[in-house]
Order: sequence, then C-alpha cells, then structure tokens
Amino acid sequence: MAGVMMIVPARGADTVAGVLSAQAASRRDAPFLVFERAPGVVEVTSWAEQDARARQAAAALSRLGICAGTRFGLHLSNCPEFYDIWFAAAYLGAVIVPANPQSTAAELRYLLGHSGCRIVLTRSDLLSTVRAAGAATVVDVEADWTGGVPPYPDPPAAAPGDVLGVLYTSGTTSRPKGVQITHAAYLAVGDAVADHVRLRPDDRFLVVLPLFHGNAQYYCSMSALVTGASIALAPRFSASRWSEQAAALGATVASLFAAPIRMILARGGPAHSNRLRATLFAQNVAPEQAAEFERRFGTPLVQLYGMTETVIPPTVNPMYGPRNPLSIGRPLPGSRLRIAGPDGADVRPGEPGELLVGGDPGRTLMTGYLDDPAATSAALVDGWLHTGDVVRADPDGFLYFVDRGKDMIKRSGENVACGEIERVVDQVEGVLESAAVGVPDAMLDEAIHVYVVPLQGVHVDPADVLARCRRELARFKVPDAVHLVQELPRTSVGKIQKHLLRGMRP
Repeated sequence: MAGVMMIVPARGADTVAGVLSAQAASRRDAPFLVFERAPGVVEVTSWAEQDARARQAAAALSRLGICAGTRFGLHLSNCPEFYDIWFAAAYLGAVIVPANPQSTAAELRYLLGHSGCRIVLTRSDLLSTVRAAGAATVVDVEADWTGGVPPYPDPPAAAPGDVLGVLYTSGTTSRPKGVQITHAAYLAVGDAVADHVRLRPDDRFLVVLPLFHGNAQYYCSMSALVTGASIALAPRFSASRWSEQAAALGATVASLFAAPIRMILARGGPAHSNRLRATLFAQNVAPEQAAEFERRFGTPLVQLYGMTETVIPPTVNPMYGPRNPLSIGRPLPGSRLRIAGPDGADVRPGEPGELLVGGDPGRTLMTGYLDDPAATSAALVDGWLHTGDVVRADPDGFLYFVDRGKDMIKRSGENVACGEIERVVDQVEGVLESAAVGVPDAMLDEAIHVYVVPLQGVHVDPADVLARCRRELARFKVPDAVHLVQELPRTSVGKIQKHLLRGMRP
C-alpha cells in the first residue's frame, strides 16, 4: 500500500517473541539460560521453560494495564527476571525502557519522565529509589508478582517494525537520548553477530556486562536467541572471578570492554581451564595486553565497533585470519560505510574523518530518538547514520578509531585527538590507563589535561609522562598538565565520563 514502509523480518518468525516460541518448540529441554545465582549456585532454564516464564510474565504485565505500545521501566541488574519481562513485552507488543540499576533517583526521574513510563519493575532493594523518581506504579519482581494469572495464550501481538526497546545513551557528553529499537533490528543484529562468530546451538554466550545495555542485548542475547544457543549469565562483572565463571558456566563465547579486560589482567591469579573459542570486545587495548589475555585464557580477542544507534556492529575484526587489537576491524559483510570530512565529502584513503553507517532505520539501524525529531534528523541523513566518531582506514581495509568528534581538543587553532595522546601516555611504564581532556584556557582556547591511573603499588612521575609525550608528539599536542588519580569516572559499561573529568579541580 502506498506510503506504508514494510519492515522485512530478519527471520521467518518475524518478531522476538515469535523466534522464542519457535525455538521453544524445537529446542524444548535444551538449556536457554544458565544463571549463577551465587558462587557455586547455578540455575538452569530450558527453552520451553523460558517461553512459559515469558508468557506468565506477559499475563501479569497485561493485568497491570501494559499492552501494545505501552512503555514501561525495567530497573534491574542481571537476573533471569530481566529476560522474562523483556520477552513478555515482546509477546504483548509493549516496549521496555531499561535503566541502569545504579542510577540515582534524579537520573531515573529524567528517564521515566522523558519516556513517559508510569510503571516500573524493579527489585526489593531499589524500590525506594524508583519511588523517589516518581513512578506511579512500582512492582517488586522478587515478590510473587506473576502468581495467580494464567499464562498469555495468544500469538505475539507485535509486528517486525514495532519498537521493543528504548535504550538510553550513556550521556557521556550530553543529556541521554532514547534510542528506539524494533523487533526487526534486534533480530538483524542477532543474525549478523551469530554469522560472524559462527555461533552454533551448542555454543554458550557468557554475559557479564549489564543487560540494560546494548552490548549484552544485541551481541550476546540476540545472537543466542536466533541461533538456539544458550546464555551463561552472571549477576555482575567480577574481574577476579571472570575466568572461573567462564569455566564453571561452560561458556564458549564472551563479550567484554577494554576496561574490564585490563581489570582482569591486573588482578592476576590463575586462569581456569575453559571452552572459550572467542571473546568479543570493544575499545582498544594495547597489543601486549591483548597478547597476555589471549595467552592466559586461551581465547582470541576479536575487537568490534558499534553504538546503540548502529544496532549491528558495522566493523569487526576477522574471526579467522589477521587481527589487530588497535583496529576496530573491517566492515562487516553487507555493511555500507563512508568516512567523511567536515564538508561531507569522502576523505582520501588514510585520512581521518567521521564514520557514516548506511542502513535502513527500523531494520538495520535505530528507528530514531524518542520524541526528539531534531536529534534524529541530525543523526540520520538520507539513510546514513552520522556516528560522530572519527576513524581512518588503512590500505588493507582495517579501520582505526581516532576519537569522538565531540571530544577533539581545540588548542591554539589546532585540532588534537584525545586518543592519540592517550595511546602515548598509556605506554609510559607504570601507567594502567589515561584520559585526555580539553579544559577552557583564555590563551589557548583549550589546554590539554591528562588524568593518569598508575598500576597498583607503582609510582608514576608526571615528568616522565610529559617527557614521553614531548618525544612522541608534536609540540601542540603535548599536555599542559598531568594529574594522578586512583580511577577514572566511568559509566556502567566502562566508558570514561570525560565531562566529569573536565569539571574536576585537581
């Protein structure tokens, strides 16, 4: 019919609940979820049981007044109930708005107000925070909230193009924006990641990153869902127990960020024998750190790049063949990428520029930002998502992350990439990690300040940091000040909150 956009499903079963129902029918007693309730205490949920739990939760949500198109809050840490409620929403055609369980009441109040969520499902110890945030109805999922209601008996009420999740950006540089993700987009990223890592039904994806975040939802959960593989879920990330959890839960594939990788390495200790055949990760680690991780844990590190808005990761390092821990990989088969300069034209090979990702909003990209047409129009232009990230490509087709476009430092008329400074500082002996930021300066426009985290028990002299920078960087890129700190402020998934660093007064 003219004027109606058709969203082509990623699978024959064209919604998330449809895929779950089909997998439950064919996989029945095979494990879907292996959850570590506590060290040594493991709970296993089969595919058939997961489908039944989702239908029971759907009936309970319906009793609360949640139906097709209703947005409601999901304020939970990693637990089986997250999957129950997520899939229940998929059955009803409703929309989850997951929130960081570490959010303050003020942060949560903004999210609930912006998304229009009146109902929030949470756990006992977070009830007071959710109530203080102004939720009209607060449900404790640790109580018997689904009891006494017959399971949802109907087929899924959603269509492929319906929004299933609104995932809020981390807000590292501005107010969080609600990224709308459809059933079709969820399934498309599941297919893309599963195909790249050659996921099989006998694989098991280790999930230690938070479920409210795109990484755990997109790359781990959805690839397992479309493949019929299983998920090994930990309540939270533990640097000291990551290897133990991978072994005890039978994981074959894992996903991390660079910061957790460095934390795992810093903890030391023995590596447990495991079945890991690949570990995806985002954000660069030093080559020697990557080599040590692969040697200790016997798993290849495969770096990818993605944003909440891209849904499908546009670049991934090869599973088999040359990989570079400093590269965000090559374009994923089927992806359409451009590297554009300030004038919008493609840059010459090797030159840095903004990464643009081509795709279909609502199918392979986000639908748009919730109730923010201006931001949506700025980000999605003629089928191209403007990531705001600066990258460059080498002659072999590998892409390298240079910096966030908005995090570039403007010093005396010159643009300075924070990432270039950080890569030099991170090579100084005794440095665990660093972050460079620009701070207002009456003479230079912006001065360059670097915050350095030393390795535990190691002394780092700021003079040595500056000396290394003077040796390896152009004069206008050398930091004006070096500050030693115990840790860098981060979001729940490890991204450095540079806006907080800029506001610090050492």
